[in-house]
Formats: sequence, structure tokens, C-alpha cells
Amino acid sequence: MSTYVLVHGAWHGGWCWSKVRRVLEAADRSVHTPTLTGLGERSHLASPHIGLETHVQDVLQMLEYEALTDVVLVGHSYAGMVVTAVADRAPQRLSRLVYLDAVVPRSAQSLFDCAGPEFRRRIEEQVRTQGDGWRIPAASPQTLGLIRDEDIEWTVPRLGPHPYRTFHEKVDLRLPTAAMVPRTYVNCIADRARGGPRSAQAEGIDDYHELSTGHDAMITQPGEVAELLLGLA
Repeated sequence: MSTYVLVHGAWHGGWCWSKVRRVLEAADRSVHTPTLTGLGERSHLASPHIGLETHVQDVLQMLEYEALTDVVLVGHSYAGMVVTAVADRAPQRLSRLVYLDAVVPRSAQSLFDCAGPEFRRRIEEQVRTQGDGWRIPAASPQTLGLIRDEDIEWTVPRLGPHPYRTFHEKVDLRLPTAAMVPRTYVNCIADRARGGPRSAQAEGIDDYHELSTGHDAMITQPGEVAELLLGLA
């Protein structure tokens, strides 16, 4: 039976998967929700030296020390960078790679390369004026697709600054795409009609799904996310 490893995006921590985790565990699945260095309950470790490679090692080390195999590895948002590198280095431990409204980098790309120049300009201005030159202030509830008061009240106090270096470090991939484990893309389309334009990040991924919710789908539609993941295993 597959094991699920759910990797959060920027500003979040393993806590953001708690509602999805409950559904998966109720279905007798094994679930791991690591928190990346410098975030969530590990925010006391935050420093300017934390980069993308730090977060890749966080997940690789967990796979190794927990001796996990047949893993459905899920990355949300920024964590698309992380899980892509993990799949490149430890494909033998994975059964599927899932991008939940996430970036899908090619080799030698950074998150900024994937997100575009306007996003980069906005983030760098925030880092310069509000982040002491190395931290990205937490995104707004609107950016995360949070609408309901209960979701905002639960999420916002738990969000924290994200290490800027992780956004401009490039990922180094060694395997060709064809050699990767099977991949799935889940596009969170909010109020757009189903069947609308696919996310540009999903290019080349045949197993494509849509959820009518905002970016933080694991918070706004945890049941739907969990059911989709159960169907993929």
C-alpha cells in the first residue's frame, strides 16, 4: 500500500496538511508531512543560508531514515521545485509524483524562472523593504485563495517568512523527463470554468486534474484533495 509524503509550499509548514492527513489516515494510509527547514515549527532555524538544496535534503533524508518506498510524493506550490529534485535523485523510492498547483521546473531553472519577471520583481521588492534582505514576507490570504473566515483565521497566524535564497537557486536535474516516475498535475482553477486553459506548468504531464478552489486547496478543499490522492495510488 502506498505511503504519502506531502510537502508544503512557501510560508507554510507540515501543519497545513492536517485536514488532508486525517482523511488519508482514516483510509488506513501511511502519511508523512515534513516541515522544511526554517518554516513552521522549524522557524527557529531560519537563516539567510537556507536554500533550495536544504529543502531537497530535508525530504531525501526523511525518505532514507524512514526507509520509505512506494511513495506518492506531493508538492504544493514552491515545493514543486523540491519534489522534482527529490524524484530525480531517489526515483526508486517513489511510485508517483504529484504537483498540487505547483511549479514544474526543468533543469537549471529557479522558481523565479518558472514564475516570471513580474513575480520576481514583486518578491524582490518585498525582501528589500520588509524582509531584511533574506526573508520573503508571508503571502496574503487572497493570494493563497483563502475566502472563508474560518480558513483565514486558522491559516494566517501559522504562516511565516520564507527564505529568499530558495526562490533564486536553480535545480540541477540529472535524469531525463522520460525516466522520471509517473507524474500528475492538479490545477486549482478557483472560479474559472472547468476545462479552461491548462496551467502552463502542466506542459508534458498527461495525468491532469482540476479543482474548483483557490491555491491552498489542502486547506479549502481537503476532502477533495485527499480523495484525488487516494485515487492515484
